[in-house]
Amino acid sequence: MGQVCRARPARGRAAGAHRGRCRRDAWQGVGVRSLAVLIVLIGSLSWVPPGSAEPAPLASTGYVEGGASSALVAREAHALATLGVDGVALSRRGDAVSTMDPRLATVAHANGLRAELLLSNYSNRLGDFDPRAAARLLRSPANIDAVAGRLASYVATQGWDGIQLDLESLSAGDADGLLALATTLQARMAPEKTVSIAVMASDQASEYVRRGYRLPELGAVVDTLALMTYDQHGPWSGPGPIGALDWQRRSVAVVTAVVPAAKVDLGVAGYGYTWPRGRDGRTVSDARARRLVARDGARARWRSGPGEWTARLSDGTRLWWSDGRSIALRQQLAGELGLHGIALWRLGSADPLA
Repeated sequence: MGQVCRARPARGRAAGAHRGRCRRDAWQGVGVRSLAVLIVLIGSLSWVPPGSAEPAPLASTGYVEGGASSALVAREAHALATLGVDGVALSRRGDAVSTMDPRLATVAHANGLRAELLLSNYSNRLGDFDPRAAARLLRSPANIDAVAGRLASYVATQGWDGIQLDLESLSAGDADGLLALATTLQARMAPEKTVSIAVMASDQASEYVRRGYRLPELGAVVDTLALMTYDQHGPWSGPGPIGALDWQRRSVAVVTAVVPAAKVDLGVAGYGYTWPRGRDGRTVSDARARRLVARDGARARWRSGPGEWTARLSDGTRLWWSDGRSIALRQQLAGELGLHGIALWRLGSADPLA
């Protein structure tokens, strides 16, 4: 539909009055071809003291939407370990989920990747995440049981390797139910299948409590926690980095104080935002951001502190975007912090991985 970016840009707006990401609809008409960018595999480059164990290599997850092409997956598979597929939608009543085509699970496996299916409370009707639907799910043991059963059946019959819970716009009252859903899924699925969770990022411990995340308990139950360290700024706020390195580092520190670092994935943006004067901003792919700058005759500037690009167009529009150079720095940060890996939203809007 290509509407203004109010929801679903990446995965989890870090701050601001509205919650969500303009992932699904704001990409229509956006080009995805861009220059190949070298991705530095820090796990293989880190110095290891004599006599110490070789560090585990970083595990990279790349997210796609359910309609992604097989060609896109094949193009990026060499740089990934897991394909995260968005996914199945929660019903308004919170008691059921949408059906799912297993095509991308088959495609992932054909390219040597794990395939993880996302459960989301994003609503096309609202153009945002639906907190009421999430509450109806998480505050009802019967609904938790029904939804967990359906997801487990998809894993068993369609070949998915795990489920990622991507429920956003939650509140503190949802915390018990979120933990119960993760626990129930673990019990319903075969031992080799995984349960992960996407968590909205903040550099304040109190924000995780307010958003319904009981981090120590969730960290003990799930296999991995994808910290959505992006959407620090967006069209709902003033211009600024999508996810600055120092903010990401602080956010990780809060989480890894109570969750093992080896279970945490650093969320990485492969997209940008515009801030036009007097109009609502939009999500842009990396390639689209560069085209807008080139057509305007403007100059893009690399900001080494945040680790992102920014530009101002002749009409006053501001842009920030996170590209392949940014991804390499996030891989370095994840390796430095001893994290499980990175989680990139999303393939196709990000620069091609090389």
